Amino acid sequence: MTAQKTESSFDTRDDETDFDAVVVGAGFSGMYMLHSLRELGLSVRVYEKADGVGGTWYWNRYPGARCDSESHIYCYSFSDELLENWEWSERYPERDEILEYLNFAADHLDLRRDIEFGTEVESASFDEETGAWDINVEDADGEGDASSVTSRFFITAVGCLSEPFVPDFDGFGSFEGERYHTARWPDEPVDFDGKDVGVVGTGSTGIQLIPEVAKEAGHLTVFQRTPNYAVPARNRPLEPGEYEEIKQNYEEIWEDARHSWIGMPFDYEGYSAAGLSDEEVREALERRWQQGGFRFLHSFEDIVQNEETNQKVTEFVREKIREQVEDPEVAEKLVPKDHPYASKRPPMDYGGYYETFNRDDVSLVDVKDAPITEITSEGVRTTDDHYDLDILIFATGFDAMTGALLEMDIRGRDGLILEEKWENGPRTYLGLGVHGFPNMFTITGPQSPSVLTNMPMAIEQHVEWITDCVERMLEDGHRIVEPTEEAESGWVTQNNTVAEGMVFSEADSWYRGANVPDKPRTFMPFPGGLETYRLICEQVADDDYDGFEFAESVGSLTV
Repeated sequence: MTAQKTESSFDTRDDETDFDAVVVGAGFSGMYMLHSLRELGLSVRVYEKADGVGGTWYWNRYPGARCDSESHIYCYSFSDELLENWEWSERYPERDEILEYLNFAADHLDLRRDIEFGTEVESASFDEETGAWDINVEDADGEGDASSVTSRFFITAVGCLSEPFVPDFDGFGSFEGERYHTARWPDEPVDFDGKDVGVVGTGSTGIQLIPEVAKEAGHLTVFQRTPNYAVPARNRPLEPGEYEEIKQNYEEIWEDARHSWIGMPFDYEGYSAAGLSDEEVREALERRWQQGGFRFLHSFEDIVQNEETNQKVTEFVREKIREQVEDPEVAEKLVPKDHPYASKRPPMDYGGYYETFNRDDVSLVDVKDAPITEITSEGVRTTDDHYDLDILIFATGFDAMTGALLEMDIRGRDGLILEEKWENGPRTYLGLGVHGFPNMFTITGPQSPSVLTNMPMAIEQHVEWITDCVERMLEDGHRIVEPTEEAESGWVTQNNTVAEGMVFSEADSWYRGANVPDKPRTFMPFPGGLETYRLICEQVADDDYDGFEFAESVGSLTV
C-alpha cells in the first residue's frame, strides 16, 4: 500500500515511507490535522474506524445528545470560508447538526480522499533502523484482511472521550432485554414507549438522556452513584439576524476565545466572591444562572482556586437543585455533597433534568447507599431490591484521556510499550509528545487543557503547533523529534502541582481516572487554563523548541 506523494517544497521523499504522516481519527482533530499537513505539501493518510467523519459525534447518537459549548464557538475558526458558509440553528448544537457541520467541512476542504473509513489502527511501532513508524491496520468490522503501512510521523487524533467504559457488573451478559451504551447507540431509533427502562449513570450524558427517555417510557428507573451539579443551558433557537451579527464580530470573538481560560469568550462578574456580601454574591450568581451554560462558570474568575468563592457558588447551586425537586428526600439525593462545584466537569441541563424526578413514572435509586450487586436476566439487583426492566442503558461514560490511546498497541524506541510507560499514569511533555516515542504527536493528549476547554479551541492550538514543528523540521532537514526525559518529568510535576492547588483535587472524577477500576489516579488534563498553556507552548517554540531534541537520525539522539 504505497501513496503517491504530492509536490512539496521540502525534501521528504528520502524517507521511503508510504506516507509522510498517518493520523488516527477523523473527528475535529484529525480533519484539521489532515488539512494542515496537506497545506505543507505532505502526503497524509487518516484512518477512521467509523464509516464517516465526526469522531465522538459519529457515535454519540443517544436521545438528547448535544454540545455544552455554544454553537458559534464550537466550530473551526481557521477558515473564513467555513465560517461564512455555515450558520447554526440553536444556541447549543445537537448531535445531528454537529455531524452535519463536520461533513460540510470535510466536503468543503476535500478531505475524504485521504481518509480510509471503516479501518482501525491495531498497532504502531517505531522502527529505529529506518526512523519510521510501522502501522498495522485492519477492517473495523474484523472481516477484511489486515495490512500495514509506514509513515514518518504518527499522530493520534483519537479524542479524549471516545473509548466507552462499562462497569464490570456480575451477570452483565445475562440480561435478556434490550441493552445499550450511550457511546455506541444504534442508528435506528429505540422504542421506549410503555417500557420499563433503566439508566445507569448520571453524568453529562445521563443528564441529557434521562429527560428524553422519561417522555416515552412507561417507567424510568435511574441508578445514580454520584449526583452532579447541572446548570441550566438556556438553549433556544438563534433568532433571525443574530448569527449575522456574530459573523460580523467573529474576529474579536475568536481572539477572546483563544486567549481565555477555557476557550470561551465570556467575561466575569468579578474576580472573586471573597469580600462581597451575601446579597452581592447572590445577585451576581443569579444573573449568570439566568444566562446559563458556561457563562455561569464565569461568575468569578477564582472559582476553581479560591475555597471561599467556590463554597458560595456551590451552596447557591445546591439550593437551586432543591428548588426544582418537589420531594425533599429525592432532592437531597440529587444534591452533591461530596465534592464542590466545578471540581468535575459541570454538566448542562437542556431538558428539565431535575424536574424529571417530579414525575410519578420516574424513580431514583441511590446505588451508593444500595450498590448494584448484579445484572440479572430480567433487570438490575441492588442490595435492597430487584428492578424488572425491558431496556437497560449504560450512561457510564468513557475511559477518558488515555483509553483510546492505550487501546492501540503503541511501541516506541527499544520496544517501549506506551501502556507500560503509563502504568502509573500518563507522562507527556505538554500533552503533545512522549519521551521514547520519536515523531509521535498526541493531539489534545493527556496533560494538555483538552477537556477543561472548548475543544475546537484546544484542538486548533495543538494542530497548529504540531504543523509549525513539522515545518521547522522539514526546513532544517531534521528527521526525528522527541521530548527529553527531563522536560517530560518537569511537565508531569507541573501539571500535578497546579491541579493540587485547585478544587479539582477534591473530587474523584474521570479527570483523575476514578471512574475506571484499577486505573492510576492522577490528574490528566492541564488545569492552568488555555491561555496560560498557549503562552507556554509559544515560549517553547520561540526558545528553539526547548524540551524537544531534533536529530537527523535516531542514532544521533541523545535523549
